[in-house]
Amino acid sequence: MATAGENSAAELLLRAAALVPLDRYALAALVLAAAFLYRFLELHVLGDLLRGLRGGRVALTFHPDSQVYHRVASKCRSLHGRYLATPWLASPHLQTLFLGIWGRPPSVTYRRQLYTVRDGGTIALDWLLASDWEAADGSSCDGTISSDDSTPIVVVVPGLTSDSTAAYVKHLVFSMASNGWNVVVGNHRGLGGISITSDCFYNGGWTEDIREVVNYLHQKYPEAPLFTVGTSLGANILVKYLGEEGESIPIAGAASICSPWDLLVTSRFISRKLVQRCYDKALAIGLKGYAKLHQPVLARLANWEAITSSRSTREFDHHATCVVAKYETVDTFYRKCSCANYIGNVSVPLLCISALDDPLCTREAIPWDECRANKNIVLATTPNGGHLGFFQGLTAGRLWWVEPVSEFFSALHDSPCMHRQKLNNICMQTQEHGLQSPLESSIDKGPYVNLMEDGMVAAVTNEDTNTHESLDKHNQAVSEMEGSDVNVQQNGITSVLQDESHSAVKNTSGTEDNVPSAQGPVGSQEQREELSTDKIRDAIAPVKKSINQLIRSQGRSVWWLAYIAVVTSWPLLGAIGFFLYRKKFRNSSPAKRLLRG
Repeated sequence: MATAGENSAAELLLRAAALVPLDRYALAALVLAAAFLYRFLELHVLGDLLRGLRGGRVALTFHPDSQVYHRVASKCRSLHGRYLATPWLASPHLQTLFLGIWGRPPSVTYRRQLYTVRDGGTIALDWLLASDWEAADGSSCDGTISSDDSTPIVVVVPGLTSDSTAAYVKHLVFSMASNGWNVVVGNHRGLGGISITSDCFYNGGWTEDIREVVNYLHQKYPEAPLFTVGTSLGANILVKYLGEEGESIPIAGAASICSPWDLLVTSRFISRKLVQRCYDKALAIGLKGYAKLHQPVLARLANWEAITSSRSTREFDHHATCVVAKYETVDTFYRKCSCANYIGNVSVPLLCISALDDPLCTREAIPWDECRANKNIVLATTPNGGHLGFFQGLTAGRLWWVEPVSEFFSALHDSPCMHRQKLNNICMQTQEHGLQSPLESSIDKGPYVNLMEDGMVAAVTNEDTNTHESLDKHNQAVSEMEGSDVNVQQNGITSVLQDESHSAVKNTSGTEDNVPSAQGPVGSQEQREELSTDKIRDAIAPVKKSINQLIRSQGRSVWWLAYIAVVTSWPLLGAIGFFLYRKKFRNSSPAKRLLRG
């Protein structure tokens, strides 16, 4: 009876379901699919509608006493407003995919230079000058920059497997050039149509290339302030470079866009969910495509079969990056190369922009406390934006983050907060990179060439053996032109110190002959004074020799070195004088009264 009742209930349920029209089922399925996609794609259209299409407010994190915020970031209107995403791209995944597939970039024509670094690698520097942008309106342009040009230069560091042709790079380059600034994109090794010319590949912690490029630009255009922008993995490289250099860096200001911050946390994040694993696989495909372009070199350094079989970025880093860069494990590579470890040492005004819904660089890796503790850093976060997307407007023709970067650099350029490299740091950095100066690169002698859309560009190297001689002649000519009066004074002071040094040596030898008579029971007062004077000269002679050597190497710091010598010598002279005249001091009547009291 129970079984018959159950069967009858099931039959009644099926009959009732059959009476429902099919269009109702289709509508219900559509609603369920929409809810699933809304959740899966992390859409925020309803949230934007509930906020009245005003967008999410930009949250700023900074030190309360930060002059970078009060004098620079506070003047940036976009940082104190809201960001509203394009309605039909109201999803971090849609924004990221749209940027990678299309992005609607402006038309940009670069001028290319090939730069050869000290290890033989080749970097493509793609320029867009402010004069090039003005020439688009019909005015003439020679496409060169004079060495005394004071127009600011913006150095762009692209992301993983990206180069100057990326849509977001073109948006940034076009915006900065339209504001009258010169922009150069420092493509990573092996990208931008350039072949690998050494056994060194770039990675997420490789800062040598940006260091050499910045040093070259600073020496080539000393009057032009340098600003840098890093995007995605390029932001990690940039912030790590800023932290490594500290005060000894010729960069006036910097911006970090969608940085991964902690590579280990980011690596675990992109392998957590289904949608993140899709991004991880897509990045691995891009890395294998990059490796395939340079198979002859990479196959010689690592296991090529293991590289081609990599299905994630972690596997690629295990088989390729760790082997070429000589890291023990992948986690070791991620920990050592994460820029979050270097934030505390950043001394350059730095604007950091991140989206809290970034599908690649999770908010879990953002170092909130470290950014708040550093007075030079201003962190701006938005609820939405995706990874480097931040599309705004109905037509998605603009990237929001480009505007605050432009405003921040403009306000910083007009403020006293702009970082300036100290003289002693410049000297230290020149000595540190003295093995091969960036000016020795063939970039000074290589012509500009047009950027090709397809095909590899052969690397240009220079085997000129007279490079060092030409550099010596150039430095000598510059020193003679800049400070002839200083050189005359320097030679005069040097000759005087040399004479005094020789006399001190002679007096020392004479002192050795007079030692027995000075130590005799019947020694005259004049002999004691001469002996004391000779001992003082003997003690000062090494100091004078050191000053002589320093003056030869640093002619412009003569008076500063003399001041240091005087200040540091007084305690030594006082100690020597007290030691020599302590008996006379004790026998004097004022000293006796002082000791008795």
